[in-house]
Amino acid sequence: MEGAEPWTVDRFFEGSGAARAIYGAAERMASGMGPMTVRVSKSQVSFRRRRGFAFVWRPGMYIKSGVPVVLSLALPHAIPSPRFKETAHPAPGIWMHHLELLDSSQLDGEVEQWMRQAYEAAG
Repeated sequence: MEGAEPWTVDRFFEGSGAARAIYGAAERMASGMGPMTVRVSKSQVSFRRRRGFAFVWRPGMYIKSGVPVVLSLALPHAIPSPRFKETAHPAPGIWMHHLELLDSSQLDGEVEQWMRQAYEAAG
C-alpha cells in the first residue's frame, strides 16, 4: 500500500532539490534555537516545541507555482513586513506569517529573529 509508507523529509522533498536545499537551511536555523522536534506529514514539515512554531511546505503540491518553499511562522502577534506574502489569524493569540522562499539566502537575520520569537512563543 502506497499510503502506508511513512512521510520522511526526503520523501516530502522528492523531485525538488531546490526545495530540499532551502528546507535544510531552515532546519539548521530552527535547530540553532534550542531543543525541538521535526514532524513530517503529507502536507508540511513542522518544527515543534510544545506546539509548532515553523512550518515548511511546497506550494507546487497544491497550485502551479514557481516558489519552491513557503516558510510559515506561528507568532503571538502580527508583524507588518512586506516580506510576508500573507498573514492570517487562525486562532486567538496566533498569527501565521507566510514567507515565500526562492533560495536559502532569504533566510537572513531578520527571518532568524522572527523564527526565534515563534520558537519562544511555542514554549
